[in-house]
Amino acid sequence: MGPRNLVRVKDIHVSGSADIEALVDSMGAGGGFMARNLSEAARILRVMSDTKGCVKFLSFPAAPIATGMRGVLIDMIREGLVDVIVTASGTLDHDIARTKASYYQGSFSMNDAELYEAGYHRLGNVLVPMPSYGPLIEKSVRPLLDGLYRAGKKSVTTEELSAAIGRDLGSSMSLLYWAQKMKVPVFIPGIMDGAVGSQIWLFAESHRDFRVDVIGDERRLSDIVSDAGKTGALVIGGGISKHHVLWWNQFRGGLDYAVYVTTAVEYDGSLSGAQVREAVSWGKVKSKAKTTTLYADATTVLPLIVSYAMTGRKRQAKG
Repeated sequence: MGPRNLVRVKDIHVSGSADIEALVDSMGAGGGFMARNLSEAARILRVMSDTKGCVKFLSFPAAPIATGMRGVLIDMIREGLVDVIVTASGTLDHDIARTKASYYQGSFSMNDAELYEAGYHRLGNVLVPMPSYGPLIEKSVRPLLDGLYRAGKKSVTTEELSAAIGRDLGSSMSLLYWAQKMKVPVFIPGIMDGAVGSQIWLFAESHRDFRVDVIGDERRLSDIVSDAGKTGALVIGGGISKHHVLWWNQFRGGLDYAVYVTTAVEYDGSLSGAQVREAVSWGKVKSKAKTTTLYADATTVLPLIVSYAMTGRKRQAKG
């Protein structure tokens, strides 16, 4: 028997708030542990967003898109707090699935064997109905790839594919929809590692001349960092998304602003746990850059950080 009385996962949306601004400032003045780092992160994001000529990168893994944090990331796009997104293939998966179906609240301690029998995947404490994932994504992506191919697009970058998915979804619930609407490019360096990637592979099996042009993505990233006056990054989590942002920015002498939000530790040598200071040794972040590392679950702190940055922008617009 499956779980009963499930509650749907809903997106969180934030706006500028003088009360939140005062709270975050007081957390910084409190001087204690991660509260101070949260305040620093919010301040750096605000400065980064207000700096003329600064290209603002945002990187994150796929899992947050399965939660209400998707709404906060959408707000960042809509409010101009991000210019470039680098993320994981699963972001496409979850954005499609949650735009067309529903995910539900569960718990970390549920019986996974029972969930599997009842037709649910578990992502942390989020429940993903099996029909809302693989089969739904197949029904969405296959016609899209067919349409691109018939239109003569036998080679697509992940930037082009992400925009095409956003247009196809055509919903204000979708992160990819807002990214293409606001002309924010979305790059997926690990495109094959997800359900959309599997559909690309299956499509290419019957269309052997179809290709994903990852080199084209790299050329675009090269142009973006080369043309930027300054660059900054909000880096949520780690993995390939984090590294790709850092890697490209080393070719321009490093990031001018860097905010890491992570729960990973650095003692095992992982990139996900590496603090900003390690990136300085690689030339990926400038030695005099404004930086901080915030150890926290992004779903709990990002609404505060983004609201703080929005408050500054709205005050600047009025002034």
